[in-house]
Amino acid sequence: MRVRKVDNNISVHAVSGTYVVLLGIDMKQADTTGLLGFAIRRADPVENEDYWLQGMRTFEASYPNPPDGALVSTRDHPVQDFLWSDFTAKPGRKYTYTIVPVTGKPKKLLHGAGVSIEVETESESDGEHAIYFNRGVIGSQAYARNWQAAPNKLSPIEKEKALDWLSRGLDEAVMAHIAKAKDESYGLRAAVYEFDYEPVIEAFQKAHASCRNVQIVYDARVSKNKQGIPDPEEKKRVAHVEELLDEYGLTDVATPRRASPSYIAHNKFIVLLKDGAPIEVWTGSTNFTMSGIFGQSNVGHLVRDPDIAAKYLAYWETLQKDPESDPLKDSNELATPTLTDFPPEKGTTPLFSPRHGLAQLNWYGVAMAGATSAMCFTGAFGINKVFLDDFEKDKDYLRYVFLEKWGTTAKTSQETEKALSDDFDIQVAIGATLPGEAISHWLAEQSNTISRNIKYTHTKFMLIDPLSDDPIVITGSANFSDASTSQNDENMLVIRGDLRVADVYLGEFMRLWRHHNFRYIVTTVDEGTGEPKHNYLRPNDTWAADFYAPTKIKTKRRKMFA
Repeated sequence: MRVRKVDNNISVHAVSGTYVVLLGIDMKQADTTGLLGFAIRRADPVENEDYWLQGMRTFEASYPNPPDGALVSTRDHPVQDFLWSDFTAKPGRKYTYTIVPVTGKPKKLLHGAGVSIEVETESESDGEHAIYFNRGVIGSQAYARNWQAAPNKLSPIEKEKALDWLSRGLDEAVMAHIAKAKDESYGLRAAVYEFDYEPVIEAFQKAHASCRNVQIVYDARVSKNKQGIPDPEEKKRVAHVEELLDEYGLTDVATPRRASPSYIAHNKFIVLLKDGAPIEVWTGSTNFTMSGIFGQSNVGHLVRDPDIAAKYLAYWETLQKDPESDPLKDSNELATPTLTDFPPEKGTTPLFSPRHGLAQLNWYGVAMAGATSAMCFTGAFGINKVFLDDFEKDKDYLRYVFLEKWGTTAKTSQETEKALSDDFDIQVAIGATLPGEAISHWLAEQSNTISRNIKYTHTKFMLIDPLSDDPIVITGSANFSDASTSQNDENMLVIRGDLRVADVYLGEFMRLWRHHNFRYIVTTVDEGTGEPKHNYLRPNDTWAADFYAPTKIKTKRRKMFA
């Protein structure tokens, strides 16, 4: 949902997803004279609550030594920014936000006339697209305030609470999707890569007992080196999956994907059938593992469209035959032709891999270059050259990038960092966690011990002009790489013109980007004496100047969200 309100010379543009509300604030520069920031109040009639939202930064003069990890009211310690993100919202709620300008002195604040705006968050489960992001931030102040150890070191009761918090509905959503196969009128067709989270496997077992119509294609590819020796880690992973399938009585309904063993069967989708016909499909970036659901950032994306589900079912039926790569490429390009025009057709377009050549990857590069007002991109394994070429071109709008790391090798890391660092309009966040005493009065954060390789983000999506009236969301299982295009089994969705989908993805992107950008700066760019850094609010209006200077990023951000 998007809504804009102007009152008392202050404008607020609210963009609400499911769990995130972005408030883009604006006013004339002349009105910032004496401005110490904004106090923000939220009213929630469902829970009969009305209170000032909280932050972590304080005025040194009025609160110099807050306890580690303490939250403080924005009424007394206002927000010194023109973009405020409420990460504590709940889906399907109506809220009233009141944004109040604060002047005076830190020890004698004056609260002026503000603007109130009514916002309704999106429901997770309604509509054609149901979108579920996990929290994906074990390394956070919120986690540290509740738990002082990683989940695997907590008591069973506390571990369950921590995992529930980290899942934020993703675990429950995939379980609910599988549980829809409740009688013999239903069926499930799944294509899975990493598949060792036993509650999900047990859910398939229960569904099969109810509907007698569950079929799973699982990745059983094991590559070999030049001497013909199977990769030991891949062999171990496949053996473990097959042990679990046997333990839960699913071996007879599970088909191993073994052909073209140098590649990977990277899909994570589940088609739901009703009376033999496909009705909806669960897809996204989430592997069915502890790491995928609770550790790194991931998304589950449910599409309630029989036509889209039918295409996934046809793809699945081809995969079940365990074809070699080349005939599968022929089938995929026939079923989901490579996109050539930009922008694409309105609506939802699925794309399946592997494909011949890199034409589809090149089209993603065309889509990135086609942005005119904003672009957001996530990458777990760095950035392909197709996109680096576009990043090296100067643009007059902000491009946001959230990466697990700069690259997979020293060379690619250097190339990526150089391409993305030459233009200040490219705003980069690299996954990071605050160590102890990194910032004065902040808690040390827990590292993600659930995940082994990918600690921070496993999502694969791109947003083209997400705040426009015609946004494009590209999302799915593929890592925007050569291999994900021409070698691996993958699926992607290109969604054009759906503001609800764009708003959910944008809110979650900015939540994660802001979280990790700040931590990356603290832990790398601002390295110095090793002494804890102080993060006090400014005691005057000088903080606002950067939001109006023509060459400053903060100015572009203020205009973009306002």
